[in-house]
Amino acid sequence: MKVYTKTGDKGTTALVNGKRVPKSHIRLEAYGTTDELNSYIGLIRDLTTDEERRALFLDIQDRLFTIGSHLASEGDSRIVLPALHESDIEQLEQAIDKMQETVPPMRSFVLPGGHQTSSYCHIARCVCRRAERNAIRVTEESEVPELVIKYLNRLSDYLFVLARMVIYEQKLEEIPWVPKK
Repeated sequence: MKVYTKTGDKGTTALVNGKRVPKSHIRLEAYGTTDELNSYIGLIRDLTTDEERRALFLDIQDRLFTIGSHLASEGDSRIVLPALHESDIEQLEQAIDKMQETVPPMRSFVLPGGHQTSSYCHIARCVCRRAERNAIRVTEESEVPELVIKYLNRLSDYLFVLARMVIYEQKLEEIPWVPKK
């Protein structure tokens, strides 16, 4: 399989069903942002030594490919796409709950930073929120499985709590946001 096909040289690309759309199409923005998020998740996985977390990151990366396939498809019923399940969201919620049993409660907004891995978690969280917004834009013109939006929403929550957990595990201090007067 060749990496280059030359079929996109004029600014269009094919969706899963073969329909050609401009590369500026919202679907491409949505699944391109999901791909960007997947790359950041891979980076965070590479920085993580906790094996349970590394396994969860592989699951997340798989789910993001599934989400990307749904965003790259216009619902052609002849094409079978991998499915998202409520249990995928529950997996993230359980991980969030487990970390929140350990990290101190938030007393204010916190500034991103303090540790490289935590900073990457915050970047991934922001990209995840953008992916979610783009996926919602796709729903304005066609159907997207409800679990796509729900998963991205929960994943951004997971990444936020993970950023806090990394700071806690490294015995570092979170930097509270104190607005200047």
